[in-house]
Amino acid sequence: MRAFVYHGPGIGHWDSVQDPVIEHPADALVQVDAATVCVGDLHMLRGEDSEVRPGTVLGHEAVGEIMEVGPEVHELVPGDEVIISSISACGHCLQCREGTYGQCTRGGGWLLGHEINGTQADFVRVPFADHSTYKLPYGLAVNTAVLFSEALPAAFELGVRNGKVRPGAVVAVVGAGPVGLAAVSIADISSPSRVISVDLLPRRLEMATYLGADAAELPGRLIAELSEGPGADVVIEAAGTTDSFTLCTRAVRSGGHIANIGMHNSAVTLHLEQLWRKNLTISTGQVDGSSTRWLLDTLTSQHVQRLSRLITRELGFAQTGEAYEILATAAETGELRTALRRSG
Repeated sequence: MRAFVYHGPGIGHWDSVQDPVIEHPADALVQVDAATVCVGDLHMLRGEDSEVRPGTVLGHEAVGEIMEVGPEVHELVPGDEVIISSISACGHCLQCREGTYGQCTRGGGWLLGHEINGTQADFVRVPFADHSTYKLPYGLAVNTAVLFSEALPAAFELGVRNGKVRPGAVVAVVGAGPVGLAAVSIADISSPSRVISVDLLPRRLEMATYLGADAAELPGRLIAELSEGPGADVVIEAAGTTDSFTLCTRAVRSGGHIANIGMHNSAVTLHLEQLWRKNLTISTGQVDGSSTRWLLDTLTSQHVQRLSRLITRELGFAQTGEAYEILATAAETGELRTALRRSG
């Protein structure tokens, strides 16, 4: 088969590799119909995670067709169309029973494209398939369905749910990339009184307005108004930079909540000399994917139709390297997610 393979920091190629096989009784083999590239994949390609070894197929988000299942897979049969979760869950340990799949202690967690071969390939082996895939709902477009692998669960779990967004809350989302924009839209489920989006790119701010933001502006006036006034009840950090986190500490009210989604690869200074009196709650975490089924059942057709706009480009699998290049400059161009599609 063909796959996008990591060969060392900054080096990835669309190569011929061996087809995956069933290795454990709970595995399934999936023919990938659509995949995508996220910031986590970009960090892997850049060599910023020492756990990723040269020769690893990258990618951890996909939609595809079940081709074969192991003897301990009971919920899936060949021919089923499934969404592959970015997180593999054994389904039995304490952490999995509590829904924190990313902390699985019996061999799960972030495996695909990280510890084992991933989804940017013709075929992928999915561990713990019964607990790590979701059957594709009838009528859900494949390009939209791939967002349920990680982007939408991350927005809900780490932003809306961890931030404890409540009816009447003022919510500020700092960073209007795919996950931040998803948080803007999904926050509507909790009936906030106002959702504010902050980003550096006008194109992304326009998308935030389309997705339901009550206000969407460059950092400046909105943040100043929040910091000088009562502040936001919940501030969702979705950019993953030092400056964005500092903006969050300025925008949140006393007694409020900062919910961190962004992946931080450099140190962030926590100015406790300024914040110790504010009685803040700061939550962090890795996506679990435990909300995926709930999101599939709960998001309205209007939500899903709008969220489909997070896919701003479609390429073939052989163009996966180009998708990484697009993502690397997305902070300047405003591109969101690229859908990678199997041809034929």
